[in-house]
Amino acid sequence: MTDTAEDLVRRATAAFNAGRRDEAKQLCEQGLARAPNEPMLSHLLAAVLFSASENSAARRHIEASLARRPGNAAAHLLAARIARAQNDFDAALSHLDRAIAIAPQRDAFVEKARTLDQAGLTREARDAWRAILKVIPQHQEAASRLGRLAFEDRDYAAAALLLERATATEAPASAWFDLGLVRQDQRDYPKAAAAYRKALDIKPDHAEAALNLGIVLQEGGDPDAAMGAYRTAHRLRAEMFGAIAMALTSASHGRMWLDEAALRRSLSP
Repeated sequence: MTDTAEDLVRRATAAFNAGRRDEAKQLCEQGLARAPNEPMLSHLLAAVLFSASENSAARRHIEASLARRPGNAAAHLLAARIARAQNDFDAALSHLDRAIAIAPQRDAFVEKARTLDQAGLTREARDAWRAILKVIPQHQEAASRLGRLAFEDRDYAAAALLLERATATEAPASAWFDLGLVRQDQRDYPKAAAAYRKALDIKPDHAEAALNLGIVLQEGGDPDAAMGAYRTAHRLRAEMFGAIAMALTSASHGRMWLDEAALRRSLSP
């Protein structure tokens, strides 16, 4: 008995959800060979390809799906994500507006805020994140992004409040790093150090957090601990040597080195 398109979609979805991407792709292609105009299979194949970063092929398939099922909000949402991955922000925003018009759901509004943010449309992104935070006060990403935008505007008080709010619940390393930047600019070195340490706990290869941790420990009067942080930063990214050398020799609690080789030796494990 030959599988129907619905059977193949169900099997491919199960394979994809179980992490068997190649099997899911094969099932979708098998179905499209029999029924090339089936939008569900095109949609699912686009999702499989997008998960593998095959964005151009994914885009062709999601556009084929939408050509036959233009009123599908989920397909527009996926099309927007694919277009954004290709830095085609106009197309992404167009798909998101269609998705919101069809089914005004949370995911579409969040994706639109992300897209505006990544497109560099700062004012529009700020308005979009604020609208999300107003409706969902606990939305971590909205608070985090608004905090970062406030920091870039040098509104450190607002940035601190937003980023403290973002990190009150489980948050990515980027939110803790941004909080560290705010506290550092406020010259609250102990709190900045705590934020950078948290970022490193979450993302141990966060070289920028290690570098900045060294700087705030040094500024706070603990050069020995600062050297430990600098060693971590140098181990994670050797090209940070210049920034470390500058920090060590320019801060009020810095150290002097006779030559570059001596400093490089001191940064070695």
